Amino acid sequence: MMAQRQTLPGPAGELEVVVEYGSEAPPFVAIVCHPHPLFGGTMDNKVVTTLARLARDEGAVVVRFNFRGVGESQGAYSDGIGETEDLLAIHSWLTHKYPQLPLWLSGFSFGSFVAARGAEILKANGVPARELLLVAPPVHHYPFDEIEDTGCPVTVVQGDDDEVVPAEQVYRWAEQTPLAPDLLRFPDCGHFFHGKLVDLKQVAASHLPR
Repeated sequence: MMAQRQTLPGPAGELEVVVEYGSEAPPFVAIVCHPHPLFGGTMDNKVVTTLARLARDEGAVVVRFNFRGVGESQGAYSDGIGETEDLLAIHSWLTHKYPQLPLWLSGFSFGSFVAARGAEILKANGVPARELLLVAPPVHHYPFDEIEDTGCPVTVVQGDDDEVVPAEQVYRWAEQTPLAPDLLRFPDCGHFFHGKLVDLKQVAASHLPR
């Protein structure tokens, strides 16, 4: 297993990334998107690194990266729109290196909006993800309702006691969205999954590309 910190060209300048290699013959590739840049979100967030480690341990090639304006990544916050372009640039680099492998796309909080938007664009471009995981999606703050077709199974993980994202609004959205996600509720769980990361890892493990 190996991890490389590097920069890749993005639409607003260089993007800081960590690429982790789980095995010589990876079964899939993975991208994990981090929480809100303006509230301290980075690719080193615990939920992000937990999901990245899971995919790596399953043998995947995993990329986590800092959105524009975060860490060493150039550019400035762009309300999820520019950040989706960042994601697509990362995806383009990854699929150029591993063109035949299925993609596991995941995001936490703000990152789940970017991941969902990105998944819809990838579907429209004829290269849909194999699985999409959305952890604590901020449906109250971003237009998740506009995302209607990702072309892949969607899993939503939400803590019942989330102090950032209103859980009831997530449950209502999950019932109504045409994405028809598999909704996994975590009782006694706040936004950052303190004390629940092992449980999150186990749940996510059953939704990886096989």
